[in-house]
Amino acid sequence: MRLIDADIRALVEADRVHRKVYVDEEIFQLEMQRVWKRAWVFVGHESQVKEAGSFISTTIGTEPVVMVRDKSNEIHVIYNRCGHKGAKVTNKPCGKTPMFRCPYHGWSYNLDGTLNVTPHKVGYEDTGFDKSDTRFHMGKVARVENYRGFVFASQIKEGVNLEEFLGDAKATIDNVLDRAPTGQIEIVGQALLYMHDCNWKMFIENLNDGVHPMVTHASVGDACRKLLGQLPEGASPPPEAEIVFPFGSSYEFFDDMGVSVMPYGHSYMGGQSSIHQDYSDVEGYRDKMVARHGEEKTQQVLAQNRHNTTIYPSFTIKDAIQAIRVARPIAVNKTLVETWHFRLIGAPDALLHRTITYSRLINSPASMVGPDDWNCYARMQEALKSSSNDWVDLHRYLGREEIREGDVTRARGTSDLSMRNQYQAWLTYMASGNCDE
Repeated sequence: MRLIDADIRALVEADRVHRKVYVDEEIFQLEMQRVWKRAWVFVGHESQVKEAGSFISTTIGTEPVVMVRDKSNEIHVIYNRCGHKGAKVTNKPCGKTPMFRCPYHGWSYNLDGTLNVTPHKVGYEDTGFDKSDTRFHMGKVARVENYRGFVFASQIKEGVNLEEFLGDAKATIDNVLDRAPTGQIEIVGQALLYMHDCNWKMFIENLNDGVHPMVTHASVGDACRKLLGQLPEGASPPPEAEIVFPFGSSYEFFDDMGVSVMPYGHSYMGGQSSIHQDYSDVEGYRDKMVARHGEEKTQQVLAQNRHNTTIYPSFTIKDAIQAIRVARPIAVNKTLVETWHFRLIGAPDALLHRTITYSRLINSPASMVGPDDWNCYARMQEALKSSSNDWVDLHRYLGREEIREGDVTRARGTSDLSMRNQYQAWLTYMASGNCDE
């Protein structure tokens, strides 16, 4: 069956979405063509390819790509596919190389993806083979743009530029850089990987779901409260408690945080308040910030606390924690989530330690929080195969308590607004003409 626009539009209503958007293989394949090819998708950070020949291997949707810096200092995103027999050219997650060479027949490629050498080239003489024909190159992704070190790519030639696409989400990226005493940041180490047995949209929707923590993470909150109750009078709680305890907060706490949405499916919770707002000061950090910004701007920078700024469809960033998570779809029921950590160059090492501690406590497969979410995703993925009820509900605060400021719409934090906003973006991508652009 080939889906037409009318079939796709019937899957999303103002207050609900059809279960097929999570479990149908044909829809998943169409998403790879329409959502993941058309949107700006995060590829990597420029600090991962610091020198000429440095590269990382990753994916855009299910398309394997390489991000590489060439000898003229330009960053390219090229398809990880040999122009000869189609083999994946490199299996390394990262590395440094003077060129790329296919392991099958030895075709080699320059760092910009252009074909360099074909071994035993006598066999191509008088055949009409043209080495300069782009069909034989490691093809370039149609558009690549860099916003302050964050590299995004889109697989279609025309569309909005990256800055317009990001909109108010840029303020979160800006804030992360403003928090660095030197104005510079870098990714440290390799990703923390977590395979999720669910459709990619479940993870993205959950990022700004303000209703589930009180139920899904109730045991974490209870354990923290018991620990704090057992401390001697006047004793300071361990730093780990600062990180974990807010996940057991009340509905009112999350409502007061608020949720904000933007065009193209983006969203965030909080702003001036979030689950990160009461973290202890790191000794010496504020002094470095004041030396760079002055007192007034330092206050402004550190007062911004956005929880999970989500750049649809793949990327989320935390300003107060300096970590990102990236969704990489594998199959209709499988999604790889990567967590990457940033060092604020010039800041005390204790800040990076807190960033990594946060991930270990919250986002890892062996953490105190992440497996709670994974369990719910897996349950949904299994049970949504049932035809007993075709719809997933999105009624919370529908049409209520929304404030519009330019392109940003705000609502109480337990609203389903962020999910409704994502599905409007999903519809725009999915039901807008042919996917062979």
